[in-house]
Amino acid sequence: MPEIDKAGTYKLGDRLVRRLGYGAMQLAGPGVFGPPRDRAAAIAVLREAVAQGVNHIDTSDFYGPHVTNEIIREALHPYPEDLVIVTKVAAKRGANGAWLPALSKDELTQAVHDNLRNLGLDQLEVVNFRSMHGLHAPAEGSIAEQIETLAELKAQGLIRHIGVSHVTAAQLAEARAITPIACVQNFYNLAHRGDEAMIDQLAADGIPYVPYFPLGGFTPLQSTILTEVAEHAAVTPMQIAIAWLLRRAPNILLIPGTSSLGHLRENLDAAGVHLSEAACAKLDLLSQKTESA
Repeated sequence: MPEIDKAGTYKLGDRLVRRLGYGAMQLAGPGVFGPPRDRAAAIAVLREAVAQGVNHIDTSDFYGPHVTNEIIREALHPYPEDLVIVTKVAAKRGANGAWLPALSKDELTQAVHDNLRNLGLDQLEVVNFRSMHGLHAPAEGSIAEQIETLAELKAQGLIRHIGVSHVTAAQLAEARAITPIACVQNFYNLAHRGDEAMIDQLAADGIPYVPYFPLGGFTPLQSTILTEVAEHAAVTPMQIAIAWLLRRAPNILLIPGTSSLGHLRENLDAAGVHLSEAACAKLDLLSQKTESA
């Protein structure tokens, strides 16, 4: 059995995907802006991910902007039948790389068409609306108008499923009252566990939860506890972090990103890592330290 198969599968929209996927954000240049230093290497990582069994890729046309989607198309088009590409909208990039809101009906519609064009698709499988009410953490505020715009684009056949990202529980409920929500993408990992209740409720409802920055993002997870558990298991700390997320709930889908073939293979091999109850109890101390900091 390939290692990735040990992670299992879960339904995303109406497609069954492997629980270990790939996040393409790091394929753009520094700061997720401009082209990568090595385009050929970025293409090689994408092709290796699919060759290893990855069939869930997360992207956005504001990565670059446009760069990541263009690389995905160059590397993988025509796409394998089982590949699910998930994108997101609601932001744009300034001339200096700043992240800016793009929330009007016209901007959201343009974003959908940009994703379609640059990915070479007639329909986007899943489009996540990224709430812009909070920069570093979700903040309350209505997202109804934007979700209604995406629902109209879905009715036109340009979008198959709608998801949400960087949202509060109230915003999720608001979105679900407008249209079925295929997935939730929020900040969550071994050390940052603010969405515990949301994950469990989504699992009960059969909806995937896709943690972004599962390995810490721009500041990778680091702790003595994590290192000790990894050394005892003879694997890397990042493999422990992935294994813990896979164990946390069956509806968690992972999209660790990398521009390195070595790190890609390391991430996928984490599907075969077993965590004991004792190891998990030790890792729980990491979350408690973070919360009290």
